[in-house]
Amino acid sequence: MTAKPTTARLIDHLVLPVAELSIARERLTRLGFTVAADARHPFGTENCCIFLPDGSYLEPLGIANREECEEAARNGNEFVARDQSFRFRRGMDGFSAIAMATNDARDDDRRFAGQGFSTGRMLEFSREMQLPDGGSATGSFRLAFAADRRAPDFFFFSSQRVVALPSDRSALEQHANGVDALSEVVLSEQNPTDFQYLVQAAADERAVEAHSFGMSVDTPRGRITVLNPAGMKGFYGIELPQTDRGLKGAAVVFRVKDLARCRARMEENDIEFTELGGRLLVAPAPGQGALFVFGE
Repeated sequence: MTAKPTTARLIDHLVLPVAELSIARERLTRLGFTVAADARHPFGTENCCIFLPDGSYLEPLGIANREECEEAARNGNEFVARDQSFRFRRGMDGFSAIAMATNDARDDDRRFAGQGFSTGRMLEFSREMQLPDGGSATGSFRLAFAADRRAPDFFFFSSQRVVALPSDRSALEQHANGVDALSEVVLSEQNPTDFQYLVQAAADERAVEAHSFGMSVDTPRGRITVLNPAGMKGFYGIELPQTDRGLKGAAVVFRVKDLARCRARMEENDIEFTELGGRLLVAPAPGQGALFVFGE
């Protein structure tokens, strides 16, 4: 009997904890992104998303009400509990999770459990979003979580849009820096293959490209790469502490239409960057908790 072929899940969005949404909005706007209006979750967190033309998005995540967050975490809300843990261990700004798109979070939850990666109960919620035309819409979501206990500072989850928000986000998908897609998500770890099975389970993809600097899993919407210290130093100029184990969110790589246009935007807004391998590298800053990389 042959195994049923699967198609790797698409990257849905990235979770980027921030200290204050206002700081994140100012920083991300200066980087040339169009930032959506603030939106509130029913469990104390809030976000101001960046939607990309390829269908993915960034979720800068803030704390709207600390008491509500703490109560939600105590009551078993895995999303909030992991956000609280991340902030306690790593600080208020960072990169804590990758969400993969799914049509059936319940099935993913069963699959994660069978592979030993399920963590916490599923989460279902609805939230309102302010639209560019001044109107609003409500979306409903169902999440299933996957993590490795050896990596408390990073997790994956499947995100099912039970009631999708309006599909026409064209006004929010136009960015002055020319970004049109999420190219790659970069994680770091001393020994990347220690977490190969978790990444494979999250992406629902068996094929792995292993190399001397780590490993990569391709998805139909962006690549997930885990690099060792040599890889992080060579590709991104980042020095990793030799004793810091576990997956860490390190970098977000964007595809731009015109690198010269992107460079000009950074210069106009006094954004410091370096150039390496034909790409622009913008170091983390308040409101931007990961290295941002822009390339054609």
